[in-house]
Parts: sequence; structure tokens; C-alpha cells
Amino acid sequence: MIAVGAEGLRCHWADGVLWLTLDRPQARNAMTIAMRRGLIEAVRAADADAGTRLVVVTGADPAFSAGIDLKEALGNGAGSPRGARTDPAEVVRAARTPVLGVINGACYTGALELALSCSFLIASDRALFADTHAAIGLTAGWGMSALLPRAVGVRLARRMMVTGEPIDAERAFGAGLVTEVVPHDQLIVRAGEIAAQVGAAHAGAVAETLGLLSAGEGTSLAHALALEAQAKLGRWRDVGEVVRRFGSRVDGA
Repeated sequence: MIAVGAEGLRCHWADGVLWLTLDRPQARNAMTIAMRRGLIEAVRAADADAGTRLVVVTGADPAFSAGIDLKEALGNGAGSPRGARTDPAEVVRAARTPVLGVINGACYTGALELALSCSFLIASDRALFADTHAAIGLTAGWGMSALLPRAVGVRLARRMMVTGEPIDAERAFGAGLVTEVVPHDQLIVRAGEIAAQVGAAHAGAVAETLGLLSAGEGTSLAHALALEAQAKLGRWRDVGEVVRRFGSRVDGA
């Protein structure tokens, strides 16, 4: 059981799944420093907990999140964002527990960076995706310039980042940003169905798979294949050691 949380962040752990809900609907779930720290703590706790097989991140309707709370971040009047190093996207990318992003509405700027850092995304038919950093005189800091082109292609990423123009769920699906679009009222149900498919029995293999994908991303095909071959060799060495130690008590797989 994981006991974490922060004001503006609802946490619910059930059946091996940690559900994290950004919950400031009056501010379109803009992420305060406390919320970002809560996300970091929760994802790290889930990653360290053998009983957690999946983390789900979503927002309280009608938005996923508008990004960081700029009023708070720039509240010191000095032009230097407070809590600038509080980057939940980096922690999500580093997790070896799968993180499913469930995008229920507007997902803008810092929230899009958080979503891009998830293992994969599903979206409501009401979802919208945009990067407004440049439109408000800022540059990305949580990985947008690296992650968005890899998700949707360089040309669409350029357009989104330069214009701030949002794309809807169907276009996001066509571009490869999300893996599935479902009717809004079925979104959480569908997330639960996907959660049930992520089995706990082979959590080690899931973690290793995510690690291989992360290590191989952006490298040459030859290097990625070499990483997989090396991991496979290590697995079979481990299996051989178990067989030597326990003999006939080990069932073949």
C-alpha cells in the first residue's frame, strides 16, 4: 500500500494500480509546486513498491492540465520560476513501473511534457494537445523539444511549438501521440481494462522491457539489437543458475 499525496493531487491505490488525479479543476488542474512534488514522490514510491504494477495519471474534468501554475511559479516577481527544478516528467521517464497517461481534456505545455513522458497514452474524444511555451515567451524545460518530435514527427512538432495551435484527439491518434481514443464517458473504464492487462506476475520482465526501449530509443538499429541480445544472454544465465540450484523443482517455460 502506498500512502502519498498533496493538495491538488488525489492518490488511490487498488489492486496493484496507483491512480493519480490532478485535482484543481477551478484552475484547469494547473500544477503547483506541491502537486509536482507529490507526483514525484508518488511515482518514486510506486517504482520502489513490488506490489504496484501500473501508475495511472489523469485529471479532474474538464481538463487534464493546463501545465504549471504560472502565477505561483512567477510569484516572486524576479522572472525566475520558483520550483523550476521540480520536474515530474523526468521522474516519470525514469520509472520502470509502466505509467499510463489518461488524457481526459486539455493537455497543454508542461502537462503535455508530462504526458509525453508516460509509457503510453489513451485519450478522451474531448482531449486537446498544445504547446504554448513560445506563445507566452518561454522555452520548454521538461523535454518538449526532444520528446514531441519523436512522438508526432518533426514537422508537426515544429508547428505545434511555434504556433501554440492545439490538435484534437483524432489528429493526435493519427500522429502517433496517443494509442487509442475513446468516448469521454468510457475513458476511466477503458483505463481500468488496460490496467488489468498489465500483469504483476512478470513485473521484472516489464521493467526490463521498458529499460530496453528507453536505452535503445534514438540509437542505431544495430545498437538497439545489441542491447536486447545482451539482456537476453543475462536472462538465460539467470535461468541456468536457478536450474542448477533447484534442479527438477523448476518447471520449464
